[in-house]
Amino acid sequence: MIAIVDYGVGNLASVRNAFHRIGAQAELHDDPATISGAERLILPGVGSFRVAMETLNARGWVPALHAFAQSGRPFLGICLGMQLLFDRGTEHGSTVGLGLIPGEVVMLEPLPPHKVPHVGWNGLTPAKQHPLLARIKPSVDFYFVHSFQCVPANPADVLGTCDFGGHFVAAVVAGNVAGMQFHPEKSQPAGIQILENFVEWDPAC
Repeated sequence: MIAIVDYGVGNLASVRNAFHRIGAQAELHDDPATISGAERLILPGVGSFRVAMETLNARGWVPALHAFAQSGRPFLGICLGMQLLFDRGTEHGSTVGLGLIPGEVVMLEPLPPHKVPHVGWNGLTPAKQHPLLARIKPSVDFYFVHSFQCVPANPADVLGTCDFGGHFVAAVVAGNVAGMQFHPEKSQPAGIQILENFVEWDPAC
């Protein structure tokens, strides 16, 4: 079973429905105590890094998320959920993140004529081979909506990049913890393939 963290941030139904389309059992969880038995975990999110972290802390999610990550089971952050995996976010001042991947989240600053927020379809350039990107063609576009970018401290954690007036990190993976800045659930066949890859992913291999 795939647990989707429901902390009141983002369109969670679209993520759940995308998994149901590929025949995967995925359910929303609004109680941190209920994810301990899940096989895989999704942390979605849209909006402010600071508000999201305040909400996760207030609802008791942070220890449960740390425990799940430390268990070695597959853990995927989507959009803001990817950003929350990092040590620190700089939106509306410095905010401590989950600290599951070393690095920080800073403002996206593309060269003109590109403007923030970055909204729309862009290609993903793989940084390395990985099961999460299996059967994904380099020319395929994914759907992005964001104003901030992740800057991993370890270049080895970069899974893929995107060119939007300059390159930014669009996907990361560190052990069993991964993140996608784009929305797989909104990215049509290529996004569905990402979710299928996540369902099949065994980080121990």
